[in-house]
Formats: sequence, C-alpha cells, structure tokens
Amino acid sequence: MTETHFVTGGAGFIGSNLVDRLLDCGRKVVVYDNFSTGRKVFLKRALSNPNFLLWEDDLLDLDAVTRTMSTAPIDMVWHLAANADVRFGLDHPRKDLEQNTIVTHNVLEAMRANNIQKIAFSSTGSVYGEPSLHPTPEDAPFPIQTSLYGASKLACEALIQAYCEGFGFVGYIFRFVSALGERYTHGHVFDFCRKLLDNPDELHILGDGRQRKSYMYVHDCIDAMLLAVEKCYNKASVFNLGVDGYVEVNDSMRVITERMGVRPKLTYAGGERGWVGDSPFIWLDVARIRSLGWKPNVSILDGVIKTLDWLLENKWVFANDCHE
Repeated sequence: MTETHFVTGGAGFIGSNLVDRLLDCGRKVVVYDNFSTGRKVFLKRALSNPNFLLWEDDLLDLDAVTRTMSTAPIDMVWHLAANADVRFGLDHPRKDLEQNTIVTHNVLEAMRANNIQKIAFSSTGSVYGEPSLHPTPEDAPFPIQTSLYGASKLACEALIQAYCEGFGFVGYIFRFVSALGERYTHGHVFDFCRKLLDNPDELHILGDGRQRKSYMYVHDCIDAMLLAVEKCYNKASVFNLGVDGYVEVNDSMRVITERMGVRPKLTYAGGERGWVGDSPFIWLDVARIRSLGWKPNVSILDGVIKTLDWLLENKWVFANDCHE
C-alpha cells in the first residue's frame, strides 16, 4: 500500500525538493503551505503528479490543519514550515513564537486528533547558540540561547520529544547547518548575488568576513533525512546534518565574485558577528548520521557554485513580491 506523507512548508526551498523526492520514491504527498515565503512555481513538477495534493492554508489555524489531515490517511508528517528569518528576529519577537513554536504545537495536536504518530522536524544548529565544542555533537551541553529563532526551535524539539514520550509518537529531529542548492531563496549566497547584480563594483559584508560557517547541499540533506527515517525507530531521534568542515564567509565571497566575473570593492561592517544571534563559528559533528551509511556528495564551495548558478538562471526569485 502506498504511503501518504504530509509536508508542511512544502512550497519552500527544502520542502519542495523533498516533495519531488518523495513523489519519485512512489509516495503520495499532501503539501500544506500558506505561501508566505513558499513559491508555487517550485511545485510545478509535483502539480502534474496524480499522487500530489496541495492545500493552501495557515498552520496557525488548528482547526484547518486538523481537518486537512483528516481528508486522507496520513502515514507521516514532515514539518518543515517555519520562520527562518534569523537576522531580523528582534524586529518582530512574536513571529518566531507563532510561526515556529505555536504552529509546531498545532501540527502535533492535529496529528494526535487524527492518530498520526510519525513526524520529522527541521530544527537548526542554532539551538547550540555559541558552543565551546567544535565540531558540536548532538549531546553537547546547551549554552545560553543567542537568537529567538534558535530558542523557538529548541522549544519545538522539546514539544516533539514530550509528545513522543507521552503519546507514543516517533520523532526525527534534524539540526541543520544552512542548506544550499536549487530553489534557495535566502541566505548569504542569495544576498551577495543580489547585491552584486545591483552593483558589481561594491560589496558590503556583515561582520568581519572571518565568520566560520558550515553549509550543506540540499539533496545531501534530503538523502540524510530519508535514510534516518528508514533506519531509525527510536521514540525521538536527533541528528546533526552538515558536512565535515567549514569555510569563512570570505572564502564563499571569493568563489561568488570569481564565478560572476566581478571584482568589487569590499567593505565590512566589522565585529565577529553579522548580527545579534549570529554565531561566528558553526560546525556540527555528523558522526551519528554517518554511522547509518550517509555521506555528503557535494562540498561546501561546490554547493555555493551550484546555488549561485541556479540564482543567475532564475533571477525572478529576487523580486520581493514573487510567490508564484
């Protein structure tokens, strides 16, 4: 019998790529997205598949998501919908609470009402704040939270773990480094590319450019998630997802400017952080997911190039009002 998977945020960057992979694997897929940041064009291939169904609604409406989950027998939920605007979190403090924590509670309650007990969740390496241990393992002592985004995601993790313990759910919590690749619509490659298209003669970089960051290619990320779900059956499994290494922001900048054939004057905001809550060093220990047989196929800088090439071929994504 064909499994049906429910994907929140399925019109987003990682979500839409996951949707295509699930359909390719023969799954039926139901996407629930309010298109606040997702793009309908990312679902173009999925919309032509008879095993795909799209619901446009808001996860803050508990009744709506509960009703939607009741329209078909759901085997698993992939909860990828979130506010990922880490940089401007302090400008709208309630947004992370609502769009990350409260909607996660709504998803869990809708699952409970419909007797759905399997959930995969996109968390973040930001929950580690500014750790003293690098690479940072899943069982590292948690430091003080440094961003509202990380704090809200950590609250989501706690809710999922509590539902697994109290209601018999099976949960998969994935702490990502930043993902790169096709359909990427926010982050440093996006920002640098947009700035250089607007003005190829100058590039302003937040911080001092020496921030050390780890990134991973989106399809390596999806490979890891699918493998973990296939091989693990614990109540609540937690996996770091990343690569064995990191680059400086300056390294990424050099690859981008060379690929675009520009030599801009560089200016720096200064300081070791790009903004409040920006960890100057992110590098996760991925031994746990590697122990299942996973390994990344794309290096960080190759992922930067793949992302940049896609952005240059799809400049329409830079339009502020483009969500089609």
